[in-house]
This record gives sequence, C-alpha cells and structure tokens, in this order.
Amino acid sequence: MATNARATASKPLSNSYGTAFLFMLGAITVLPCMNVLARYLSAEYSTTQIVWARYTGHLLFALILFMPKHGVGLLRAQKPGVHIIRSVLMFCCTCMFFLALRYIEVPIASAINFTSPIIVTALAVPFLGEKVGIRRWIAVLVGFCGALIIIRPGGAESHWAMFLVIGTAFFYAVYQVLTRKYASSDSAETSITYIALIGALITTVALPFDYRLPISMLDYGLFALMGILGGLGHFLVIKAFRLGEASLLSPLNYGQLLMATLLTFLIFGTLPDAMTWLGSGIIVGSGLYITYREAQRARSNRIAAEAVAER
Repeated sequence: MATNARATASKPLSNSYGTAFLFMLGAITVLPCMNVLARYLSAEYSTTQIVWARYTGHLLFALILFMPKHGVGLLRAQKPGVHIIRSVLMFCCTCMFFLALRYIEVPIASAINFTSPIIVTALAVPFLGEKVGIRRWIAVLVGFCGALIIIRPGGAESHWAMFLVIGTAFFYAVYQVLTRKYASSDSAETSITYIALIGALITTVALPFDYRLPISMLDYGLFALMGILGGLGHFLVIKAFRLGEASLLSPLNYGQLLMATLLTFLIFGTLPDAMTWLGSGIIVGSGLYITYREAQRARSNRIAAEAVAER
C-alpha cells in the first residue's frame, strides 16, 4: 500500500518534468539576453544606472505578479535578516558581474561565473558540515584549473575584470550556502521580492550621483527590457525548480554559455578563443560531475530514509 501511494504521489511530479524543462529553457534564454544587454548599454551608461534598471524593473515585475495574491504579506518573513543578507549578496554579485562586462565578453564572464557550483561544494564542508569525497574534491580542483585556463594570469589575454567574476561566483556560492542552511517556510515569491527590493533601494540612493538620461527612445526601451528580463528570468527558474528535481534541471544552466556565445556573436561579432572554449569545457565537465555525484548521494540518502521508515 505504501509503495502504491508513493507511485501515485510521484506521478504528477513526473508528468510536470516536461513543463519544468520548458521553464528552464526559457530561463537560460532570458538571462543571457539580460547580460548581453548589460554589456551593450555599458558603452554609454554607468554600471550604477544599469543595475538600477535591472532591480527596479525586477521589483515592479514581482509586485505586479505576486502582490495581488499575497498582499503586504509578501514581505513577511520568518527570518528577514537572512533574506536581507542574501539579497545584499545577490546585489554584490550583480554589481561585480555587470562591472566586469564593461571590459570582457559575456561568454568569458559566464564561463568563469560557472565556478560558483564548484565553490559551493568547497564551502559546504565548513559551513554545512557536509562530507565531500575525494572524487568531488578532485572535480573542484579541476574546475578551478579550467577557470585559470580562461583567466591566464599574467598573459596578454588576462584582464583584471575576470577576477571580478571570480568574486561574483564566490558571493553567489555564499548566497546558495545560506539558502541551504537557513531554508525556511518562506515562499520563493517572498525571497525574489526581497532580492529586488534591496537592490532597487540601494541603487536608487546611488543613482543621482551616477546617472545619464537615455539618449534615445530605443535606450529607454532597453532599460525597461533589462528590468523585465531580470524579473522574468528569476521567475522562470523558480517555476522550473518547483516542478522538477534540481539534479535534473541544474545541468541545463550551462546552456547559458551557448546562448551567451550566440548572442555575443550576433550583436558584437566576436567569438571566444580556443583556450576559453577549453577552460569552459573543463568547468562545465567538472560542474556536471559534481551535480551527478550530489544527485547520487541524495538518492542514496533518500533510499536509506525510506528503508528506515518502512521498518
């Protein structure tokens, strides 16, 4: 009877995987578009102004989408301090990443940024008390070697902005660790609204000191689109992970590299060099292996827990 109940309960979830994949495919299309747009606007406008547009539009998107259902309860949280810290971390990630995009191409920045899951694995040991086996530690080291191949410290192709992206990956990893450690009953809608609100408040204070009126109606439209893409991208990710398992959806994130490369070629006419492709492949391979090992570990723990429950 218990087995039949579990099968019945899991059936709707399995049927939702197709929808989850569609949401994730939408996310990996939308988010690179936002990053390429940030790179494009950086030619004329400050990073402060671009980040402000990204978070203010994101906030409006969240309020329009979630406020009718949740009302003022949207901002009620069991651990508001944790939400604020996580939101500040995300804000720092965005600032450093968009600043780096003023100097380096989006595919290069995206590839380096994908060291974040690798950093999470390393941080999970001291902060979450998780056990990481020798094979995953090797994968962590290999992933960082991939990043070094792209950065090539001391080489002619190296740029200090690449280290900003390393900082982005680190702060995002800390954000993910905090999310794991202090997961609560607060809704994803509350989390995404806090992120947008904190980012919008900080940049609104700074904006008068670093602002330029858009020089054309097209640029006004692009700034508005920046905010819409930011909110929509996060919304699609949330919807995807609600419907499907993280171990199956997370590898799709690496599709952002392909989309970023395609968009950069179409808009700027540039492609990554061979060493960047090599380093990117190593980072992706390392990240996929870590995801695979974590999925195996989670599956083993789940089977063990079910066996204990059935005794």
